[in-house]
Amino acid sequence: MTITGYISNNWGILLVLTALAILLRSDIHLERKMVQQIGLTSGMLLLYSVSCYIESCLGRLAAYTVWRPILSAVDYSLSTLIIISVILIVYPTRLRIRYLLLPWAAEAVLCLISIPTGIVFLISKDNNFARGPLGFLPFIINGLYLLFLMFCLFRYRRWEKNEYLLLGYMFITALSCLFMPLYFDAQSDQWLMLTIALDMLVYYVFLLQQFTARDSLTNLFNRQRYYADLEKLKDSLSALIAIDMNGLKEINDNKGHAEGDKALKDIAGCFERAVDRKHHIYRIGGDEFTVLCTGVDEKRVKLLIQRIELELVENDYSCSIGYAMNSSDISSDELYYKADEMLYENKRMYYLTSGKNRRRR
Repeated sequence: MTITGYISNNWGILLVLTALAILLRSDIHLERKMVQQIGLTSGMLLLYSVSCYIESCLGRLAAYTVWRPILSAVDYSLSTLIIISVILIVYPTRLRIRYLLLPWAAEAVLCLISIPTGIVFLISKDNNFARGPLGFLPFIINGLYLLFLMFCLFRYRRWEKNEYLLLGYMFITALSCLFMPLYFDAQSDQWLMLTIALDMLVYYVFLLQQFTARDSLTNLFNRQRYYADLEKLKDSLSALIAIDMNGLKEINDNKGHAEGDKALKDIAGCFERAVDRKHHIYRIGGDEFTVLCTGVDEKRVKLLIQRIELELVENDYSCSIGYAMNSSDISSDELYYKADEMLYENKRMYYLTSGKNRRRR
């Protein structure tokens, strides 16, 4: 049990955690809370690697020592806490942490009780490890936490196809390493640690990709992604919808820009609730939005506009909307300008009937 032995056993995890620490130190995109949560998880992984190394060294001794069951209890409890921390990284909102910690607290108590009773695990007098009557409980709890994480992600967020593939990869690798100790005793702890650390690194890179493709205020796709998708979808594009918010200047002037930002986020939520997976929505300017539609006819485009207008009315907002159907003899620029012409006719009627001042673009 030496430092060089620890480094040799955990070289992979140490490299990944060091790389993650360097990236976090120079990060300018993520919120401070997110960076702190990733740092906390990395610290717990490092502590877990030390605890597992010491416990494995004690397991090679001929004589029993009480430190081995203590460290086993720490390892079980810490591995679950690491998964909870990963949940808070990937899905930081909508969660009441005290409720999330209840299964972990019950597991931690049972693991502590197991030191003298062997209810979860047992270290015999000849220093052999065996599972107790509740030996599979930690694996079941960790599996349920992972399933809960995937439910939250797929329930509350619309992802792109490539994003689903990435999240599926992270879930499958974490789940597989979670149950590896049931079949492979040697190095299973190192596999779990390295997998979680790699998944965090992959997710960090994924978040950075999101910053290049999504608008920071509304989380909709941005102008850069709009132009990229316009080129990528040119063969399957059915229609383009142009949207411009009504009354943003009035909100900014009377209530302040913070309320204006809130309004933009609110109407972005309206759009996301109205569209389905055949529609791609973008914020391309201050209060300007665009929807690219694939595989739909004009009737369905009109139904989508009706859903958007209904969502806006229910949330006390108004937008001017125009659309244009794609055809082989029209360019993407012409398609946009055609939709924009309809939009501005609707905007002209809006200000004519409402009597409000129209701002210039």
